[in-house]
Amino acid sequence: MYKNILIPTDGSKLSSRAIKAGIDLAKSVGAKVTGLFVAPSPTPLIYKGIIPVGYMPPEEHAAMIERAAARHLGLIEKVAKAQGVPCQCITLTGDFPAESILQVATRQKCDLIFMSSHGLKGVTAFILGSETQKVLTQAKIPVLVHR
Repeated sequence: MYKNILIPTDGSKLSSRAIKAGIDLAKSVGAKVTGLFVAPSPTPLIYKGIIPVGYMPPEEHAAMIERAAARHLGLIEKVAKAQGVPCQCITLTGDFPAESILQVATRQKCDLIFMSSHGLKGVTAFILGSETQKVLTQAKIPVLVHR
């Protein structure tokens, strides 16, 4: 059925639940998993929601991205290993997560995208729009949305 399932994560609780369900699916169909974390592009300004609240040098921002990626993708690696599911993880930076998800799905020859129904909440989600919705409307492969 499926051979390579892309599981993007933003580190939210819903995303963590989707990781576990996606890996369970991969195990049941004998698929491998590609984990993906798309971090915002480095910027000297630090934002809380949509409000700039400080400054961060580029090297600190890069270190912060590396720590976040290790934490978020570490969960995918841990669950996949426990289930005996082959796994590779990818970290990208970019301003358009949905676009990055679709590009990685194509580049890695994924045949399913398994993602949570939403991650961001409140005003930020309203302004940015739902990444899941963007993936759903633009994907050329099946997308399974976990609630």
